[in-house]
This record gives sequence, C-alpha cells and structure tokens, in this order.
Amino acid sequence: MAARRKKVLGVKSSFPGFIEPALASSVDKVPDGTRWIHEIKFDGYRVQVHIQNGQVKVFTRRGNDWTKRFRKIASDASEIDAGSAIVDGEVVVPSASGLTDFSVLQNELKGRSTRIVLVVFDLLYLNGHDLRKLPLSARKAELKQIIDGTPVQFSESFEIDGQEMYQHACKLGLEGVVSKVRDSPYTSGRGNNWVKKTCQQRETLTIAGFALDGQKWDGIYLGRRKGKDLVYAGKVDHGFDKHSAADLRKRLTPLIRKSQPYSKRIAHRGIWVEPKLLAEIEYRAKSAEGKVRHPFFLGLREDI
Repeated sequence: MAARRKKVLGVKSSFPGFIEPALASSVDKVPDGTRWIHEIKFDGYRVQVHIQNGQVKVFTRRGNDWTKRFRKIASDASEIDAGSAIVDGEVVVPSASGLTDFSVLQNELKGRSTRIVLVVFDLLYLNGHDLRKLPLSARKAELKQIIDGTPVQFSESFEIDGQEMYQHACKLGLEGVVSKVRDSPYTSGRGNNWVKKTCQQRETLTIAGFALDGQKWDGIYLGRRKGKDLVYAGKVDHGFDKHSAADLRKRLTPLIRKSQPYSKRIAHRGIWVEPKLLAEIEYRAKSAEGKVRHPFFLGLREDI
C-alpha cells in the first residue's frame, strides 16, 4: 500500500469513514446513447474496502465490518497502490466459465474460502482526496491504475448499444447489466445515474414463516415490506438442498411466533416467525398482487 507520488485529483479531505453506497435503480430497458457506459452485473456481495494507516477493512453495503469473514479480500486489497483509499466493489466466486453465482458464494463463505475474488468498479477516496465529485470515467481511470498488478479485478466498462450489451449478457448466462452516466458524480443512495436490468428477476424478501410436510421441509413464506406493513409475496418451494433446509430450520426455530407477521392475514397454514431474516429470491414474474411466480431460493442475505 505504498503512497503514490502522482498528483491526485479531487478535493482534499480527511478520511470520511463508511460512505453510504450508490445504488442502481431497476429499469425495464437498458438505456442507449453516448452518455451511458455499461458494466456486467455481478452475482455477489456488495462491499466497500477501506485502506488507511496500513490497515484494510471490508464493509458490507450496510456498513457492517466483515473484514474477518473476508480475510482473503482484505489480503488482496492490501496490495492496492494507495496510502489511503475507499473502493466500491463486489465479492464474487467465479466459476470455470467465468460466471458468478450467489448460492456458490454463500457455500464458500461457510468455510475459509480461497476462491472469492474482489471485483471493483468505483473509487471514492484516494490519498487524502475525496473523488466523489469527479466524473465516473475519471474515477475509474484512477482505480484501474492503482489495482494494476494486484489480485483485485477491474470491472470494465463497455461503450456499445445498451440493448446489444443486455442481449449478450443474458446469452452468456450473466446476471444482467448495470448502466451508468459516464460523467456522473458518486451519489449515495438509489438514483437514476446508475440503473440495472437483470436477465432473471430477483428480489430480497423477508421470511415470514416456513412449512413442513410431516417433518419434511416444505419451503418458506415470503413477505415484502411496504412502509411499516409486511405484505404476502408468495411461497417458495425450490432451491433448497438437505443442508440449506436444515440450516434455515435451525435459524428460524428460535424466531417462531403464534400469529402471522403479515399486516393482512392469509389463508395458508404455516409455522410463522418474527420477520427478521432476508432471502434472495429469483423468479420469472410477479402477479398483479405482487406474488412471485416460479420462485427459487438462492440463499440468505446477511449483508443487508
């Protein structure tokens, strides 16, 4: 982490600590035009890496310190050529085909994984300077330089037709596309400078209960937050194996409650729980009432 001698762009600033990440808004169509650049949407955990005073810390998108859980990521990031930096990226597990898989990542994190990789796509702070007001293209140019020769991977930008990019991504089995305004500043929260379109629809939903067929695992009931209300979002029966089902049952059992957690009671019979755990769900479509169709359980979301 040697400090760079090159003059750094941006505004001179003390180290800001954790920064609320920029989030992409979902769109029905990938945008076109020269003001947009396109990146591959990765299937992993969003992280923010802090380098300061010879130490590296890895935070989740909610600001939880997962450095111990992501020891390999911290070690890889320690090779970045910066005295101090804040880097935005994603932790993934690449397969032999080059694709990334959230469920595989979860399995890897149950042990001390050596397969996880940090893919970075933005640089918020570098060597005493806040870069957030710089154009995205300038921030990415700086980022590419400081990770050169390290195990950290760079998320390339593609300057092609948006719809063409999306079609290629889906054909290759990728999760989707994130499109960004090339000269946009880094803005915390969800906005319109970053937009995303997935090849399969996905959503993080609340687990409201589970079902048993005798003593056999029979899926989970889902809820979607609407203000203070929890609204029924469907039941998922697929995506569980023996280990994930046993793990879920173990985690949900202490949360069992007598009544349904939904704001409006449903007719189903289930074992209801306090709505504290979140599940990543992939599905084909949603009904008019918001229920997911053909849902598939990918894993628990512990990072948000």
